[in-house]
Amino acid sequence: MAGHNKWSQIKHKKAKEDSKRGQAFTKLIKEITVSARRGGGDPAHNPHLRQLLEKGKEINMPIDNAQRAIKRGTGEIPGVSYEEFTYEGYGPGGIAIIVETLSDNKNRTVASLRHLFSKHGGNLGDTGSVNWMFEQLGVINATHPTITEDTLLEALLDFNIKDIRVDKNWFTVICESKSIEQVKDIMKKAGMHIENSGLEWVPKNTMSLESSQEEKALELLSALQDDDDVKNVYTNLA
Repeated sequence: MAGHNKWSQIKHKKAKEDSKRGQAFTKLIKEITVSARRGGGDPAHNPHLRQLLEKGKEINMPIDNAQRAIKRGTGEIPGVSYEEFTYEGYGPGGIAIIVETLSDNKNRTVASLRHLFSKHGGNLGDTGSVNWMFEQLGVINATHPTITEDTLLEALLDFNIKDIRVDKNWFTVICESKSIEQVKDIMKKAGMHIENSGLEWVPKNTMSLESSQEEKALELLSALQDDDDVKNVYTNLA
């Protein structure tokens, strides 16, 4: 299992920078609107919405923004209708890429992605061309100044943990999607600060590139993530 690659680290750093600029708010508001439309506006009965509201707290999004997004989703106030689409493709060196989008204009989104892939040495592929290289799992990123990997692993023994990665005081736990809330609760009880969490496309195997190709690949991944219609970008780049 290889879930915590270089792009994952860059993406989470970018998410923190985006939250300071408000870009993360814009993308999360879209997600909250769609979730409320699909599963209702009560977080007690909509686990996905509850997870998104927690994410909003993690990036210090004002509660008024979340409430307005919920009302747009439930139709209490007028708003734009967003739809989710997932695209697949290849980047420099043949790396596999999955792009999750949330858009009110599919044609605009496809044209933008095709342009970005082409500009940075990749190409947009057909549906199913790369998703077999990934599996959708729960991913929780958290920090703690003193806890050890062994202590965390012992606390999570009752769950089917796929992987734990540690980088100084930063911990990434990968688990079955159905266990993510329970695992997160255990980590909170252990005193860990949850930086972010959610379902992600985790590569079954990763591939490495030589430095020049890796740099081009990371430029493509960053350009895709910066697109306003893009929600998440996943890759098998090591």
